[in-house]
Amino acid sequence: MSQNWYDASNIQILEWLEAVRKRPWMYIWSTWIVWLHHMVWEVVDNSIDEAMAWHAKNVEIRIMEDWSVEVEDDWRWIPVDVHPKTWKSALETVMTVLHAWWKFWWEESWYKVSWWLHWVWASVVNALSSKTTATVHRNWKVYFQEYSEWKIVSWDVQEIWTTKKNWTIIRFYPDEKIFETVVFEAKTIVSRIRQQAYLTKWIVISLKDERVSPVLRKKFYFEWWVRSYVQHLNSSKNWIWKIFCTEKTAPECTVEIWMQYNDSFNENVLTFANNILTPEWWMHLTWFKTALTRTINSYAKAKEILKDKDWNLTADDVKEWLTAIVSVKLWEPQFEWQTKWKLWNPEVRWVVEKAFWAALSEFFEENPADAKWIIWKALLAARARVAARAARETVIRKWVLEWVTLPWKLSDCSSKDPEESEIFVVEWDSAWGSAKMWRDRRTQAILPLKWKILNVEQARLDRILWNDEIKNMIIAMWTWIWENFNPEKLRYHKIVLMTDADVDGLHIRTLLCTLFFRYFKEIIEQWYLYIAQPPLFKIHKWRTSYYAYSDEEKNAILTKVWADLDSKESEETEEELKEIAEFEEWQKAALESAWFEWLTKEWKEEPKKKSGWKWHIQRYKWLWEMNPEQLRETTMDKDQRKMLKVTIEDAEAADKIFETLMWSEVAPRRHFIQTNAKEVADLDI
Repeated sequence: MSQNWYDASNIQILEWLEAVRKRPWMYIWSTWIVWLHHMVWEVVDNSIDEAMAWHAKNVEIRIMEDWSVEVEDDWRWIPVDVHPKTWKSALETVMTVLHAWWKFWWEESWYKVSWWLHWVWASVVNALSSKTTATVHRNWKVYFQEYSEWKIVSWDVQEIWTTKKNWTIIRFYPDEKIFETVVFEAKTIVSRIRQQAYLTKWIVISLKDERVSPVLRKKFYFEWWVRSYVQHLNSSKNWIWKIFCTEKTAPECTVEIWMQYNDSFNENVLTFANNILTPEWWMHLTWFKTALTRTINSYAKAKEILKDKDWNLTADDVKEWLTAIVSVKLWEPQFEWQTKWKLWNPEVRWVVEKAFWAALSEFFEENPADAKWIIWKALLAARARVAARAARETVIRKWVLEWVTLPWKLSDCSSKDPEESEIFVVEWDSAWGSAKMWRDRRTQAILPLKWKILNVEQARLDRILWNDEIKNMIIAMWTWIWENFNPEKLRYHKIVLMTDADVDGLHIRTLLCTLFFRYFKEIIEQWYLYIAQPPLFKIHKWRTSYYAYSDEEKNAILTKVWADLDSKESEETEEELKEIAEFEEWQKAALESAWFEWLTKEWKEEPKKKSGWKWHIQRYKWLWEMNPEQLRETTMDKDQRKMLKVTIEDAEAADKIFETLMWSEVAPRRHFIQTNAKEVADLDI
């Protein structure tokens, strides 16, 4: 038996940034659209570093017509002299050498806080771009470099004696061979730069999208920075008391906390470390909640508002109706990998807890009316929590036998492997029968909804648990809900919402998305929630059919069809010629019929085309309009179907949209509808 030996010549060494291009997900996690925008953040974040160090004020992002992105700022430029180790210019070094970075440690406070390593990921952006240009204005000179797939291809220096401005311009073209799409979304960039303008004092950030006409321009500057951010988050709510703020500077870090209570049921606490959103919170949020709960309990017992000395309000009681921003700035942030979703620095605990506890205690002493109101609302939340727990226990006792077996309405799959199993949540009176008939019984389950589920945005947990449709979904998924939610028990790793393409169907989908966002957010974060995309049109020609999923796709198919008819007009088979003759005889006999004009209105649009009469367009408004085979072919067949994956790119924006659309306040919802009505191209009412 022969053996395949290998020696040192088989060991591959990837030069410089070739490793990034070969395995991009090791550096940006994924190549889909969320991480396409991450390239913009990596460039812009360095400008934010300069602004936090008081060396920059203006940042402009331009999305160009050729789909590139250009970032220009007025900070102190990248050095251009020769680096002593690489023997290249410092500009070329930071753009082409992985982990090349420059922080001025000898300058006491200039870069005490930054996003991570200054310019460390500029080389990654360069590596993942088909083309990158860097322009540095410095001391009456312009230094220009151009790179192609991270390798430098040109270098130029020009003298300009008309201005002494210091500017840096980075322009990059994401590589189509690496990313699934290179089309940037302006609204995603607007949301991010607005957030950074709130968090950074006196910075002006603007966006210019040259792909649209007229050119989209946005500029953000907030004089009261984080205070304005809290007001923005509470803009669709009735706020209860004035904004509380505190700031504490310690050797380990600097802490800023801003908060305000409102009249909604849901908390909205955002945490940042060095201006980076940390959605999985960890250290700073944990100790913020600890200090908030301890301070309120201490004050309530000292003022004898809480009579029972052994009974305490919980963190869940005091955080209801709360909007807060906790921002920490550290010298050496310890993030969880490049995603920066968690902050691990243990020293944050003591600074956050001590600073917040002292400041809030002082605030309560100076504002006793506000303190009593907060405690009163927390007591209401506590009573509701106790009532909800009692209701939950009642529901659990009622569900004991039901949890032994799955809901009778569920048509389950035979596979027990969650990774290959999927469940379709459908409307009872729409596609239940068809979906049940033509599903893949081994991997596809069907759960019908008999009516619209409860709007969970306006209901407490006890009411939610009594809703039969939600109860059946929880039992089918096997995860339970709220603090007992366990994603590891999820029986399906694809939960597909399949509703009609009418107003009622979209409303049901919105109610379901609200339920998952508020109570099963981890399912969305792990990319287990999908939305089925059944076709909107069927274009049929005797034995040939096309499906279109939008008006644009329908028009494209029809354009192609007419072109094909022009080119093949003389190529009909004998059978087709016979069918045409039969139809012409029927057409002649039917000309006097009253309904013929309605029947042939689409055919008469192209009277000169001999074969035009053979095409018929059907608009699917309800899923039951498809026969079972068509539903399987277009919506359920794993090899042919189209589905949308539900993700949370911007948790703050998602929270605000759900609150605006689903909360009881009418004015914000009316304003939202009036503002966005023009974006709805085709709405059936």
